[in-house]
Amino acid sequence: MFKACYAEEMREVDRAASELGGIPSIILMENAALACVRELGKDHELAGKSVAVFCGKGNNGGDGLAIARHLSFLGADVFVYLVCGNDYKGDAAINYDILSGMDVPMEAVTDTDGLEYKVRAADIVVDAIFGTGIKGTVRGIAYDVIRTINENARYVLSVDVPSGIDSDSGDICGVCINADKTVTFAGYKIGMFMYPAADCTGTVVPDMISIPERVIESRGLKINVTDAGFVRSLIGKRRNDSQKGDYGKLLIIAGSAGMSGAAYMAAQAALKSGAGLITVACPECVNTALEAKTTEAMTLPLEEVDGHIAASAVSELLPRLLKVDAVLIGPGLGRSRDVSEVVRAVLRACRVPVIVDADAINAVAQDKSALSECACDLIFTPHAAEAARLTGLDISYIEENRIEVSRECSEELGAVILLKGHHTIVTSEDLTQYINNTGNPGMASGGSGDVLAGITAALAARGIGCAEAAAAAAYIHGAAGDIAAEKYGEESMSAADILDCLPETISKLLRG
Repeated sequence: MFKACYAEEMREVDRAASELGGIPSIILMENAALACVRELGKDHELAGKSVAVFCGKGNNGGDGLAIARHLSFLGADVFVYLVCGNDYKGDAAINYDILSGMDVPMEAVTDTDGLEYKVRAADIVVDAIFGTGIKGTVRGIAYDVIRTINENARYVLSVDVPSGIDSDSGDICGVCINADKTVTFAGYKIGMFMYPAADCTGTVVPDMISIPERVIESRGLKINVTDAGFVRSLIGKRRNDSQKGDYGKLLIIAGSAGMSGAAYMAAQAALKSGAGLITVACPECVNTALEAKTTEAMTLPLEEVDGHIAASAVSELLPRLLKVDAVLIGPGLGRSRDVSEVVRAVLRACRVPVIVDADAINAVAQDKSALSECACDLIFTPHAAEAARLTGLDISYIEENRIEVSRECSEELGAVILLKGHHTIVTSEDLTQYINNTGNPGMASGGSGDVLAGITAALAARGIGCAEAAAAAAYIHGAAGDIAAEKYGEESMSAADILDCLPETISKLLRG
């Protein structure tokens, strides 16, 4: 997995690459340029293409100068625009001097008169104006250049980060490049996953630029970006002598009058994610419907009050907790005093991982006393509104500080937190974090969260660690959503479509 880091952490990685890895910074700049050229070559036949390279005065600009050199060698028609003059230092100065001795035209941009025509004429624009160190607001000629590029460019590749975004917060510093692709170095930058910057990066491609993994590990970075290899390593291949008990016994406590669908979706998602044996405990009023729909899962009808599981059903539930490998509680449970008592009783009695979802989260938010008596591992799966109920924070604050809120919530509750949303964030109890990079806006529909809860529960029931199960589930869920979007379109896809795409998704992941 690649790491995600803040700007200062990235500077420490660069220093460590030189001090621990023995890699001169000029080599890192050269490798960064080559990584960008490789990615351009994937999208374009470079020979004969017109390329406009916009360079700032720092190391990001130095990367751009090296990119221009390599593109020229490959037969591209390259023109370099110096946005902040030519007062280069260090490695950037070396690349400027090399390029000055070549037949590559360079021009200092002092105004934007006629620039729009030059940008329109270019097949490719390379944005190497600002890197990760930008602070404050973009002003002057750089502001005008970025706007001109956005309004006229056919295709833009940004070097490390789109110029004008704050790589820590995801804020836009007055104006920023809207890239088609961003090649980022050694690790993702945190701001790429935050809004509004996340809408400006295009496809993000990380490249290690030859920095050894031991150098990255030496920095103790705790934020990871989940990938297919990570998920594949957790699931593994089934043994030929397997039997259903090897893949987890899961109890799902879910459903209420009018909300049987949530229990069904969670159970089917768990089934399609490889759980060995599933029992759905539900109110009597929805049992007949669930028995008809969930032919592979067993059901356990429970006493009810006004369509919700009754508190008196606890006596029948508790013995079941001793016979399973994980419990999912919450999808479609509804809200009532009895439901809250059931949730508290399960948390106090359970000794296997419990996934606390939907209405079970709301019950805990009203009364957290059961957590102090809880002896099991917990995974909470809140969306922003549920996280607001858990923490007392405003939804807007949560959305603007998702990494920090997930971390603080994990510390407060002593649980793994799966904070849902675009770029779902999972935080473990040791505060290691995982950012998910799959999924799309079409997944914002009823039932999608029930599918995610079922996947998470299935992986936890198989004995995968809670944080790893949650991170892998978020990746699988998003990847299934991406396949569904390709098949049905973001506007028309539903949670059932995500569910139907789970087998194809998992099969592709396991095949690599």
